[in-house]
Order: sequence, then structure tokens, then C-alpha cells
Amino acid sequence: MPVKPLMVSATLLLLSVGPCFAGVDLPTEQAPGHELEVAGSGPAADALTARTHNSRDEDEPMMASSPTTNASPANEPPPASGLSRLIITDAERLAEVRSRVEDGDTALQPAIDALLRRAEASLEEGPFSVIDKPMLPPSGDPQDYMSVGPFWWPNPDTDDGLPYVRRDGETNPERHEYDNVGMSAMARAVTNLGRAYFFTAEERFAEHAATLLRVWFLDDETRMNPHLKYGQAIPGRVEGRGIGIIDTVGLARMLDSVAMLEGSEAWTEEDQGGLQAWFSDYLDWILTHPYGEDERAARNNHGTWYDVQAATFALFTGRLDIAREVLEEVPERRIVTQIEPDGRQPLELRRTRPYGYSIYNLSAFFDLGRLGEKLEIDLWGFEDEDGRSIRTALDWLIEHSVGEGEWEYEGLDEVNPMRLLPLLRTAAIAWDEPAYEELLQEIAGNGWESNVNNLLQPAE
Repeated sequence: MPVKPLMVSATLLLLSVGPCFAGVDLPTEQAPGHELEVAGSGPAADALTARTHNSRDEDEPMMASSPTTNASPANEPPPASGLSRLIITDAERLAEVRSRVEDGDTALQPAIDALLRRAEASLEEGPFSVIDKPMLPPSGDPQDYMSVGPFWWPNPDTDDGLPYVRRDGETNPERHEYDNVGMSAMARAVTNLGRAYFFTAEERFAEHAATLLRVWFLDDETRMNPHLKYGQAIPGRVEGRGIGIIDTVGLARMLDSVAMLEGSEAWTEEDQGGLQAWFSDYLDWILTHPYGEDERAARNNHGTWYDVQAATFALFTGRLDIAREVLEEVPERRIVTQIEPDGRQPLELRRTRPYGYSIYNLSAFFDLGRLGEKLEIDLWGFEDEDGRSIRTALDWLIEHSVGEGEWEYEGLDEVNPMRLLPLLRTAAIAWDEPAYEELLQEIAGNGWESNVNNLLQPAE
């Protein structure tokens, strides 16, 4: 595919961005389980995380860091076979990075230190379970997952506050009383711990990750039933909704860290088989339940993230025919219907946080691009006759983040080029375009070396 020139030159970037974004502690947002990391150095850098905003979920607080712990050189690395279960991460590149870490590559030490700070903090968290919530779902079964829509509030015009009314973009704190909080924390902790085990071979990380996974998914008394019938309910209106399926996006992102546990004595083949069975049951549910059909039909970020989940869970459970079917439909079902020829994503731009929603949806497209690589389905290279493509959407956001494009969309969030950084690294690799990496480095300043993405998706 011919190289498509970037819309933003390095000179324009420096004039537009300047030094103000490097190492500055900025407000952050995160969708469940998504670690889109940003630059910075020193204490502020640990608090800097570019987190995309989930239009159907709450903003989540960032995790505190604990003191850095160095990997023990006496530990043997997990066997290379552990890479065979990776779904979205490039196994060959990841193995190369681990070899560099073992050889003492000082360029990677800041990222290792950042990862271990997170993992040390995660050792102190959990276990989490759906039975911990203070209320019962409509079924009366505490093992049924339950959450409420984030932007629904008590009705000021009724004595009992019912039915709840919508205040788009404003999260009701009641959202934090349900299972979404524990599930997000569990997935985030397993992600940190699995990565830490892979790069250090310290069993304590794998042991705690295994405990968290067993309690949430496998143990008879505490496991979550594999469905979301009561996801994102609206008090006084509905017991659950299809858009509640977006609550489990973090589980899709977690599974590569589960793959990194292979070889640990703490995570057995029986555990792995039980987890695959759970996700196979959940995949069946989202494929066949009316809520799943509703979410698949969504024409915005909900539909895109549905595809990410369906394809990821299908690959994890060995159901390649389902993954292939989902991914082969992405060009016409998602790209052509959601991205304009100039790169705008109009269904995201009309929301109360247009910048965050645009990046959040594009992040899903990037995940789909990487998933497509596993089955040799080239979503990166798709472009319709009018120019609609994943790349066009990225270039539009670049132009309107640090270029000459004027941001004309009012909302509750602001343009923040830091949120582009993980996408730029992926773009540089996917399209073999060094200009994206140059743009990343100039936006990031001196702090990108501590970004964990340098371990998971290093620059070429």
C-alpha cells in the first residue's frame, strides 16, 4: 500500500504543541480496563495516564503507585510457549523485549520500573467478587453481574426519584456501588500482575493474579455468571440494556496478560480451561441474547467495541470461525458507516465529550486492526472509494489536535494530544510510517521512556 503523507509536519507540531504538554499533570479519563498511557517524567509522570472516555461508563480514578521493585536476576523467565496464547500482542516483538530486559537494557528500565510500581500496588488489591455488592439483582442471585447506567439520575419531579432521568456526560456516583467497579479493578490488577510476572518471573505476581481470576470467574461460591442481563440498568425504567455489554471491554484487554501467566505453577491448565469455558459461555450469550443483538446493531463506539469483544473472546476460546466472521464484516459494517471521507466520526462528535469519544472509538478500530492481523485480515489497508479508513480517522484527529484544523465541537472535555500517543505508536508500526513515531516523541517530551507501551509495543 502506498505511504500516505501525514497531515501534520514536525515543524507545525512544535509550533502547535510546544513544551506545555511534556511532563505536566493533566486531568485524565479512562474506559474500563484501558491503559492508554502518556508521557512525563518524575512524580507527575506516574499520575499521567491518557485515558479515553467511555461514553457509557464512568471516569475511574487512577491507581496509586508503590515503591519500585527491581526484577530479581535469579529468577528464570517463563517459558516461551507462554506467548502462544497471546491474542492482540505481537509475540515475537514481546519475546525480543523480554530478552532485552534480561540483558539489562537500560533504555527499558524506566518502563519496567513503572510496570512494577503498578504491579506492587495490585498485589494489595482484591480479591473481588460479584457477591460483594450491597444489593441483589432482580434475579435474586448475587452471582449475577449488575450495574446501572452512569448518566441516569433520580427524577427531581417525583417523590421516589423514579423513573431516573438522563444527564448525558454527568456520572451519577451511584454507579460506583455496583459490580462494574470490582470487575474493572480486577481486570486492571490482573493486567498489571500478568505483565510483571512475564518480565520478572516472580511467582508472587502470578499467584495473586491467579487468585483474582479464580475468585471472579471460577470458584463456585464467588464466580460471576457469564451474562450481563442486568448491565447498565435504569432504575424505574429497565432491568438491563444491551449497551451494558460495553462494561466488559476491560476483560478483552486483560486476556493477553492471562496468556503471560503460562508457565507459572500458580496458573494451571485446569484454570486455563475453566477460564476459556467461562468466556465461551459469555461469547454465546452476547452472540444470541437480544441485548447482544442490540449492541451489535449499534452504529457508534458500542458496536465497534462489541466487535472487539466478540473477536477477542472467539480467538481466546479457539472459535476462529466466529472471529473471522466478525472481523471480515468490519469494513462495511463499521468503517464505512462510522467514518466520514475526511476522517470525522460524526456519531462520536455529537456527544457531550466529543474528543474523548472520538479517540475511544478509534481505539476500538485500532484493536480490530491488530486482531485482524492474527487472521490475515487487512483492516489497516481498507479504504473505500470515498476515502473512509481507519487511517483517515487518525489523521483527522491529529490535524484537529496539533495541526491547523479548528476544533468546533463544544463539550465537557477538551482537546488533549496526550490521548493520541498509544495510537501513534500503533500507527507507526501498522503503516510503517516513521512520521507517526516522530509525532509521538515530540508530543511526549522526555517522559515516554517510562511508558509501559514501550514493553508491549516497542518502536521499530
